[in-house]
Amino acid sequence: MITDKILIIGANGQIGTALLPQLQLLYGTNNVIATDLHHPKPDCDIIYECLDATKGDDLADIVSRHKITQIYHLAAILSAKGEENPLWAWNLNIQTMLNVFEVARTYNVSKVFLPSSIAVFGKSSPKKHTPQQTYLDPSTIYGVSKAAGENWSAYYHQRFGLDIRSLRYPGVISYQSLPGGGTTDYAVDIYHKALAAEAYTCYLKDDTRLPMIYIDDALRATVELMEAPASQISIRSSYNLAGLSFTPLEIYREIQKHYPDFKCDFKPDFRQDIADSWPQSIDDSAAKLHWGWRPAFDLTAMTIDMFGHLSVACTH
Repeated sequence: MITDKILIIGANGQIGTALLPQLQLLYGTNNVIATDLHHPKPDCDIIYECLDATKGDDLADIVSRHKITQIYHLAAILSAKGEENPLWAWNLNIQTMLNVFEVARTYNVSKVFLPSSIAVFGKSSPKKHTPQQTYLDPSTIYGVSKAAGENWSAYYHQRFGLDIRSLRYPGVISYQSLPGGGTTDYAVDIYHKALAAEAYTCYLKDDTRLPMIYIDDALRATVELMEAPASQISIRSSYNLAGLSFTPLEIYREIQKHYPDFKCDFKPDFRQDIADSWPQSIDDSAAKLHWGWRPAFDLTAMTIDMFGHLSVACTH
């Protein structure tokens, strides 16, 4: 029986909402502590602590009281939201991360998960099959903070031996939660609009190809990375992760196979510049080689699964 005690910071976000029940199944409900700024739905079967992760002492108290052995630090201000107030986004993203690292080091936490993002790549990176090792010149404060986080992760591992593991998530498409301020959020919102029989206006050009990943693949990659032996984890900044790549027009056409009357138009806004600075596809061969990563969902399979889950949710 696994006896680790898991702490999730940012449990109400897109990844946290979906990852929480996965970790409860793996470790047991009583061994997973969820934290966020706001309380979750009252019917949730979880152990919950309200936490502002910018307050290191409060984080340390939770880690100490619950004898935490693993931390998943998922709290961050995303790309589009961060551009509204860059200094606030930088301070929150970096301070919470450093608090996690210091508390983990002080209280001998065995493993830390810190997500990164394709937002670390910029206009100097190759657009197609962006390699694991390449120049990072992010165009958003979110990407700047994630690139800094990758360097801090490598430093804490080298300097203090802290076992930090990370994935450069592409755009994550999920049915468990609504969009939260990311540039790739259109690929979630468009399904909700189709199911509600509403027209959708996409804020990106119809031919904007971006790397994406379905939530089931993203969760499996996260758990597989964290469960892999430390000897297999040789990249301590962050691993490239790929699922699928598509354009808004391609997902629109795929949705029309299920909802032929669904209408979508395209009116690019400030998020187009952000998307244009990102890769079109990702080379994740290092993740495949080191710890056996393989995606399972393509656009067709993802669309079928998304509508299956969202349709069930609408009937409850």
